[in-house]
Amino acid sequence: MFSQESEILRKLRLIEGLKADLLAEVGKLYQAMARNKREAIGEALAQVVISAYVLGRRLGIDYPEMDEIVNTKLGHNINQEPEVERWFGDMSEYRRHLRQKR
Repeated sequence: MFSQESEILRKLRLIEGLKADLLAEVGKLYQAMARNKREAIGEALAQVVISAYVLGRRLGIDYPEMDEIVNTKLGHNINQEPEVERWFGDMSEYRRHLRQKR
């Protein structure tokens, strides 16, 4: 019984740590944007994406499923035509990018 509880606590601590890492990376992103540091912005954004995927996996969403969820969400966002899509087509371009990688 005790070892099972320890495993549950270990997993909970890991998830809490991943959530904290994600928030810390968002903070680093804000700092990099405030300083207009292109390299630091890219690194922080990349780490946010990595942290989100790893957190998703720990919460039971595997990487291919997450990819599909992102693709579906992009489709919904494109259909709603937010300004970033209407003005620049960023979401459609990102969706094309993801499809080309397959």
